Amino acid sequence: MSKITKPLAALAMLALAPLPALAQEGAERLTRMLEPVRTYVADFDQQILDSGGQRLQEASGRMWLSRPGRFRWEVEAPYEQLVVSDGAEVTLYDPDLQQATVQALDERVTHTPALLLSGSADELTASYEVSRSQQGTAETFTLLPKDPDTLFEELKMTFYGERLGFLQMTDSTGQRTAIAFEGVEQNVPVEDARFRVDLPPGTDVIREGR
Repeated sequence: MSKITKPLAALAMLALAPLPALAQEGAERLTRMLEPVRTYVADFDQQILDSGGQRLQEASGRMWLSRPGRFRWEVEAPYEQLVVSDGAEVTLYDPDLQQATVQALDERVTHTPALLLSGSADELTASYEVSRSQQGTAETFTLLPKDPDTLFEELKMTFYGERLGFLQMTDSTGQRTAIAFEGVEQNVPVEDARFRVDLPPGTDVIREGR
């Protein structure tokens, strides 16, 4: 993107379990968490950190998601930006540049957090090795991509009371994108208009892959 770049006893028991069994358990649990979610609406705060933990960028906004494949990722500050998927194409609109980039929806669900969340749970667990840990009410899933051709080396999804509250992605340089969600609403009605983009006249539209 142009401006916003992209309990001890329990742990002891987990350590004794065979690794394939742990991976299968994590994938099955994550699937059970995600499958009931048809829509997801939340405010977000996003930070990009370097490998040493130094903050490079931050942004905030709101997202709407309707599975499978439809989402709206609306960055409000410090720079406006909009990413929308109608289930077939993804549009990135930058109002400052008066430019929009349109491309086919990437079924690898690796390009944006919204794409990651809007895909089916089966696709997600087929694309990643999944492990699970828990601390109090926080349940964290660590996802390692099976395909080396991906934008991220590791993803962490943390649920609180079975609602996704935190997402962290780490790339090959150690740079991290950390996103905290607040005011989460699940399975509420979301109008179809949220997943359409009405570009202003004069917008420079670039279609990739054509």
